[in-house]
Amino acid sequence: MLFGERLVLVRKKKKISQDELAKTIGVHAPVIGRYERNEVKPSIDVATKMAVALGVSLDYLVGFADYELDNSITQKILDIQKLNDEDKTTILKTMDALIRDAKARKTYAS
Repeated sequence: MLFGERLVLVRKKKKISQDELAKTIGVHAPVIGRYERNEVKPSIDVATKMAVALGVSLDYLVGFADYELDNSITQKILDIQKLNDEDKTTILKTMDALIRDAKARKTYAS
């Protein structure tokens, strides 16, 4: 998927207009349209501002990742990494158990 296609997809999913995005990142609305049509490519600085404004990773927006990782999840991961080993282990074991239970519920619900 091309940059412009991802940009449209994420922008619409977040219910943000081209004009709103343009104002947030400091460009004119028609420029967003040109990015979305893949007529021009944004600079790395502008692409980064778009990713931040849309709440997605730059890797996802430019196509280096096939999954949309929410910035709030990324921040939680970074917070966990800053903890001591004992706290990290406790949190990760708890997360593993919750994920396992959620997967089981999904499997049995099908």
